[in-house]
Amino acid sequence: MKHHRIRILIAALAAVTILSACAAQGGQIPTAALPAGKAWAEGVEIYFVHTEASDPDIAEKLTAMMKSPVLLVPSLAKAPAESLAPVYVFENGLAGKGPLGFQADVFPNPPGTAGYTPLRSINVVTWADPTKARELKSAAEVIAAEQAGEVTITQPGVVVNMPFVVWDGGKR
Repeated sequence: MKHHRIRILIAALAAVTILSACAAQGGQIPTAALPAGKAWAEGVEIYFVHTEASDPDIAEKLTAMMKSPVLLVPSLAKAPAESLAPVYVFENGLAGKGPLGFQADVFPNPPGTAGYTPLRSINVVTWADPTKARELKSAAEVIAAEQAGEVTITQPGVVVNMPFVVWDGGKR
């Protein structure tokens, strides 16, 4: 009988230990790790995540690039224009870690500025002469390059949810 009680006590202690190790400690909120992309906003390096895309090819490309699922949500393409901000994505020019293999994306409207939204309409930037490409780090530089005839910008109608996770003056 005495050995039976000791076994029950040991089993109970083991169960409590296992369960307490699985529970969130001290009321902490669980966190998740997501791969972040590096980009530019107003000349400052920022980091962001891709969570959903309106286009199946873009969702697949971003999933492969980030090695993390980017969900296909076609209804994002129907978001009203006032709910979107642009993101400039380069399809030629300087090689880099952008989604098309060239320089990092450029975002206007970082958090804390008028017009910030995580919903971004893709604006594809193409250098007229890729051998004259240089790294652009702000939307103003992209627009100036377009006005100078150095680049063209097209809008394929794709929307991607791209919330910032680290930016000048803040982080999540």
